[in-house]
Amino acid sequence: MSYWQAICSYIYMIMVIIRMKVLSEKRMELSQAITSLTRSTRMEKGCRRCDFCQSIDDENRLFLLEEWDTQENLMTHLKSEHFRVLRGAMNLLKEPYKRTFYNVFHPAGMEEI
Repeated sequence: MSYWQAICSYIYMIMVIIRMKVLSEKRMELSQAITSLTRSTRMEKGCRRCDFCQSIDDENRLFLLEEWDTQENLMTHLKSEHFRVLRGAMNLLKEPYKRTFYNVFHPAGMEEI
């Protein structure tokens, strides 16, 4: 198997995790704003996943999980109106959010297991 064939037999995606600590009295407001934005984000080109979660241990710790098919589509999203509104909603946070990017490769067919 050639190097290129080996690479093509893997599925590639970019995972983005945004970790947030919200002020208790602003949790509902921020949650509603993010929930609304995730619907729009899911319809953007290249978005494979966009989930909004709350920590089991701390109800004021929130997470936004996104998966993108290409860096180009992710960059388009990061420049979008949806993301600009999300950054504006971050004013409700108790501390600055943390955003992490991961490049993920896994063998084709593993998603079925």
